[in-house]
Amino acid sequence: MNSSRSFTRRNFVKLAAFAGAAPFILPSRLWAAETKPAGRIALGFIGQGMQGRGLLKNFIPRDDVQVLAVCDVDTTRRESAQQIVETEYAKEMTAGTYKGCAAYNDFRELLARPDIDAVVIATPDHWHALIAIAAVNAGKDVYCEKPMAHTILEGRAMVQAVRAKKRILQVGSMQRSMSEFRAACELVRNGALGKVMKVEVGVGSPTVPVPCDLPEEPLEPGLDWDLWQGPAAARPYNSILSPRGVPKHWVMWRKYREYGGGWICDWGAHHFDIVQWAFGADTGGPVEFILPADKAATVGARFRYATGAEVVHVPSNGITFFGDQGKIYVNRGKFKLWLGDRLIAENPDGYTKLLQEHLPANAVRLYNSKNHLGDWLDSIRSRKPPICDVETGHRSATVCSLLNLAYIGGRPVKWNPAQEKFAGGTGDAKWLGGEFRAPWKLA
Repeated sequence: MNSSRSFTRRNFVKLAAFAGAAPFILPSRLWAAETKPAGRIALGFIGQGMQGRGLLKNFIPRDDVQVLAVCDVDTTRRESAQQIVETEYAKEMTAGTYKGCAAYNDFRELLARPDIDAVVIATPDHWHALIAIAAVNAGKDVYCEKPMAHTILEGRAMVQAVRAKKRILQVGSMQRSMSEFRAACELVRNGALGKVMKVEVGVGSPTVPVPCDLPEEPLEPGLDWDLWQGPAAARPYNSILSPRGVPKHWVMWRKYREYGGGWICDWGAHHFDIVQWAFGADTGGPVEFILPADKAATVGARFRYATGAEVVHVPSNGITFFGDQGKIYVNRGKFKLWLGDRLIAENPDGYTKLLQEHLPANAVRLYNSKNHLGDWLDSIRSRKPPICDVETGHRSATVCSLLNLAYIGGRPVKWNPAQEKFAGGTGDAKWLGGEFRAPWKLA
């Protein structure tokens, strides 16, 4: 439901013909008389790997959306996703069949459809910016998986495009829609721990991305390998980058610099994002990145904010805020609050009472989203920014990129968040990104 369009019953019937469908009877779930036609948001999905399929399956049951198209450069994944959509919708058809979901190899064909209001992007990271910018230029709202961008320049270009076209972009850093993380951030923001000057963050594997050196393998049948690579430098096919068929395990392309940012940009886009939220840095970020004594290490680096607060990259997984009056450990489904040396709360059933007890009456309260996907859809309708807006996602991805760049470059860097430039003669402007394989351009 684009703010400038109306998704009517007539358009829906036309869509069926466009998708090659025979006439059919619309079920109550897909076309309820009590639901205004303009209230249903028409979606397209670009990228049907493990994460993309998960998102697709979470959106299909919703009454407020209609999945009209899927896209993937892998024929097997593309057809499998199409079948998922049509099988689920067919369960509610009078005739027991449904053929209203189109499948595309090239995302540009999907974006050219005027009946699609918004798209979900779950491709490898090196594609995020080009597809998202093309989508907003085509008038679509966007849900983009994290990290939002592969490079810092790409992230800023995404912000500019979204703002220029007045679109909604939600980044998939969904921990902002989880109560344990919101509670931790509200406690930190309101001084419940006293002054917080240290945070330890673990993002799983400490591995930083490396140049891709995988050997050539026979090309997977049905895979458009050139389009999979897109703006990245051309290289021979290897199944580690695009596993054959429907993925049954987490793909490993993110280990390689050409396509991803390693686990620092994977889990870091979740955990460092929470640090940014807790510190009120959604439009800023750290000013210095400091390497451990062992320059070859892939863990132990620190980054510092202008306040002097430091974040230490540690092994394991999770976030620990250290204040002079207490500490908090938080991870998915895990929460511990200490005041002094006393454990006050551990994995409470709810956070309302806890926050009432430990926040002042005039406390700063944070955006309360209970469902990350639903929050995006609400923003599409209201035209108000979602909980993880494009600027927020860009700033958090920037933290991840800068930490990687410090490790890869083997030297500390200073950063000016306002200007988004290296400071003090450190860093290299080329690290910010901007190179693409022809004919792809960041515009």
